Amino acid sequence: MAKGPVLIDLEAAQAPPPSVAEAPMIEDHGPVVAEGQAMQIAAKIATARPSRLMRLFWALAGALVAALVSLAAWQFVTGLMAQYPVVGLALSLLMGAFVLVLVLVALRELAAFGRLSRLDGLRHAAAEALANDDLAGAREVTDRLVALYKGREDTRWGRDRLAELRGDQLDVTGLMGLAETELLGPLDNAAQREVEAAARQVATVTALVPLALADVAAALTANLRMIRRIAEVYGGRSGFFGSWRLARAVLSHLVATGAVAVGDDLLEPVLGGTILGKLSRRFGEGLVNGALTARVGVAAMEVCRPLPFAAQTRPKVRSIISRSLTGLFAGKKEG
Repeated sequence: MAKGPVLIDLEAAQAPPPSVAEAPMIEDHGPVVAEGQAMQIAAKIATARPSRLMRLFWALAGALVAALVSLAAWQFVTGLMAQYPVVGLALSLLMGAFVLVLVLVALRELAAFGRLSRLDGLRHAAAEALANDDLAGAREVTDRLVALYKGREDTRWGRDRLAELRGDQLDVTGLMGLAETELLGPLDNAAQREVEAAARQVATVTALVPLALADVAAALTANLRMIRRIAEVYGGRSGFFGSWRLARAVLSHLVATGAVAVGDDLLEPVLGGTILGKLSRRFGEGLVNGALTARVGVAAMEVCRPLPFAAQTRPKVRSIISRSLTGLFAGKKEG
């Protein structure tokens, strides 16, 4: 057996290095584009309608549960009064008070539906007066508009100005424009502030809260609250069910027109360039959800406003986004 070191030719044992030309090409999928999934899911939840069979099922189930609960409560109270008259009487008074409050809540909800119907009827009457050039109809609309805001201190100046200048208006366009400018101008500004605040809140929560479905819940809650406050600004003061019905009407319109989709073309005035490809995915989703919230807010203003936009310019979604989201983007860039 030979003694001494054993030499191994490493270069001969190694395989030839791979050629750069043989490496597979890297697929370029382009920039990651945010789609505003939270707002799209919230819109689907708000606009979802169960089938007739399911509505019938829930109606019967609710009636059955209400009947069973009422019967059980009645038997419990009557049995308690038989054994302990004083305690039974006190419990009867407590249940009576509960039923009374329940009736008052139901009446308030019905009144809310009535106020929303009043706004809708006033808007349709104004549109008909403008379309038919009906001066008498326009004067009736302005009278109804003044009566709608009669008890509100924030419209006192506008009502006084309208009463002072309406006699000089001899055509429908001038009279309706005067009413729209003097009475609804300040209310439009207040409604836009509500939209800006809601868009900023949705964008912030989506960008900063990583919890699953938290952005969906925040978007749905913020949009419902925004729509309710817009209705209150214009005199609707909708209740819970009225707000939900109004939200469904607004979001159904946006879903039907494909407005619950947004891209660089809408956010470009705020950030410039191909913005969504330069941002983190989470922050991009926040911006898109905020932009979609602004769209919902403008649609809610059109639905809740007692007069259609004619003399006054319809609020532009891009302007609202620019005012509400520019600060958020500046903060992100600084960080």
